[in-house]
Amino acid sequence: MDIEERLHLIVRPPTEEVVTINELRQLLETGEKIIAYNGWEPSGMVHLGTGLICAYKIKDFIEAGIHFKAFLATWHAWINRKLGGNLELIRKAADHFKHAWISLGVPADKVEFIYADELYEDSEYWKLVLQIAQELTIDRVKRTLEIMGRKEVEARRVADFIYTPMQVADIFFMNVKIAQLGMDQRKANMVAREVGPKLGFWKPVSVHHHLLQGLAKPPVWPIPEEQKAEMLSSIKMSKSLPNTAIFIYDEPEVIKKKIMQAFAPERETKFNPILDITKYIIFREYSSITIERPLKYGGTIEYHSYTELEKDYMEGRLHPFDLKNAVAEYLIKILEPARQYFANSKDALNTLNTLKSATITR
Repeated sequence: MDIEERLHLIVRPPTEEVVTINELRQLLETGEKIIAYNGWEPSGMVHLGTGLICAYKIKDFIEAGIHFKAFLATWHAWINRKLGGNLELIRKAADHFKHAWISLGVPADKVEFIYADELYEDSEYWKLVLQIAQELTIDRVKRTLEIMGRKEVEARRVADFIYTPMQVADIFFMNVKIAQLGMDQRKANMVAREVGPKLGFWKPVSVHHHLLQGLAKPPVWPIPEEQKAEMLSSIKMSKSLPNTAIFIYDEPEVIKKKIMQAFAPERETKFNPILDITKYIIFREYSSITIERPLKYGGTIEYHSYTELEKDYMEGRLHPFDLKNAVAEYLIKILEPARQYFANSKDALNTLNTLKSATITR
């Protein structure tokens, strides 16, 4: 596979940003073994964003010949007081995340799953955390708190300020050259790029993927132009809001109900969760999609690109009701392997049942 093909796989949607594309190309041109990673707080059940969107990028990197490390950041979840701060339950959630990606087609033999405990027993890791912390001011760390899903004013515990140095240390301790995280983790990656050269390391290339929107109407609508950037994290799909998230093992009737109740204003293509799913999931899985509707409403129509569908939606030729029906049916098909996997794997089902009975926190 040549450089351009590998580059295409890495930057294809749901990738939203690369910092920087020239550095990524230069890295690929070295011909060396490249390590990429993503890290997750295991903290509950897995929805389309954490599941499918992340699985797509893991598979893209594997296909591009990149060694991918899936980092299960149990201690970060503990610091962030997820699952009531119960570390054993968080570790169970880590097992659950691993099962989730495998159920979605991530090849278990081609990705390296790493649990935080494997790194943190090494005193050299904690030395690195402190070295990074020495390069950062309190104000600088406060500005990164979005990576915890929190605002600056919510930093009240010393542990909150350890979170960012730990996340940056993870990158260098695992020899990661490409940090592949969601857009909400961008600030941590920028810190890594800033402090890496100061400590004798490198500037990791940052590949950020799209954050899938939750199904609810944004708290402010329409979203003011000046608030769009800051609201991206607050409106993303969240497991702590189960009625506005599609979980990868939801039954068909549940998927249908959630989709049909989802926010999807007519002719509005920005911050529309149904179009978000259509663009980043349905058209990722299918080269064309068919929308069935009564003849009096235009009859069955087939779209061969998202751009074509979006244009019809914006101009009122495609109604939200018809699109929702189609999206629900396609999602039901796409998620069938995950439903079967969890139904047939005793260990996977055990992790799911444990988390269903747990109290999920933001």
